[in-house]
Amino acid sequence: MSLTDFMSNAGLAIYAEVGMVLFFIAFVAIAWWVFRPASRKRWVNDAKMPLDDTHPQKPRQHED
Repeated sequence: MSLTDFMSNAGLAIYAEVGMVLFFIAFVAIAWWVFRPASRKRWVNDAKMPLDDTHPQKPRQHED
């Protein structure tokens, strides 16, 4: 018996469908947040951060 048969016979197929829809909505929301024009400047600055010698970044220190 395959997982598909088990899900169909147990009436649990709706949970897989709802999970897929929720994942798709989250994926689209994150992709929109990353690729929206307003955030382009942030991502360009973040991409240049490892090579920026004029504004060096200090590593975070863990608080014990």
